[in-house]
Amino acid sequence: MPPPIYRDGQEIKDGDRIRYYGDPGEVEFIVAHPTGDPSHDWYLEQFPGGGVMLNTESMGSVFVKRDDLDDSLELISRRPDVPAP
Repeated sequence: MPPPIYRDGQEIKDGDRIRYYGDPGEVEFIVAHPTGDPSHDWYLEQFPGGGVMLNTESMGSVFVKRDDLDDSLELISRRPDVPAP
């Protein structure tokens, strides 16, 4: 399964600084395929399309299913050690 993307077509990556419904935060992890980590693979079992775990300032940790990703998730910047596409 291809990785999830932002509305502008860029791939969502761990550590991205984001804004979700206007709330600043960060991408904690992405679930797009089995990893062998039971804590991540559980999300794939529950949500077969996978998704993205976000941590935002006011909402805390929020899992967003791939099918629910929309314009409300904006990339602000990449973590410095993550190369740009």
